[in-house]
Amino acid sequence: MATRIGAVDREIESRVENMGFEFVELEWGGGDDRPILRLRVDRPGSTRGDGITVDDCVRVSRELESWLDEASILPERYTLEVSSPGVERPLIRRRDFERFTGQGVRVKAARAPEGMDSARFEAVLEGVAGEGSDADQGYELRLRIADGSTLALPRSAVVRAQLMYEWDEED
Repeated sequence: MATRIGAVDREIESRVENMGFEFVELEWGGGDDRPILRLRVDRPGSTRGDGITVDDCVRVSRELESWLDEASILPERYTLEVSSPGVERPLIRRRDFERFTGQGVRVKAARAPEGMDSARFEAVLEGVAGEGSDADQGYELRLRIADGSTLALPRSAVVRAQLMYEWDEED
């Protein structure tokens, strides 16, 4: 199943990007007999308020369902859910971290960074350092933590990172 999942992930990513959208994340759930695919897509380079629309999600869903049904890759009974990544979108690829530099983030590390009490913390993403790629995760995230200091956290030590929605006075 894992090999099939990897091949389907790559094909879905390619098809989403060929439609002019950004592939953010694909999560698999359910069982082998009735898989659930939760796909998050966005508009490339979008910022708050100008991201993916419901109509865009419908278009992506219809095109992918047509391909999935025709290719018979999945069991007849599957569920495909297409949505925006939301205001607290996951940060997965190097380009995500570069794009959202200056934003507040929530991080879950593999273990608490030196001098910190928890592996889960909030910070401001100050940038990305190093030449590593998404494949080798050989780059570091520069994070300004609560005490004002900067933490260099290897990308390979990050279990999950996501934007942190900041409520404006007007919200």
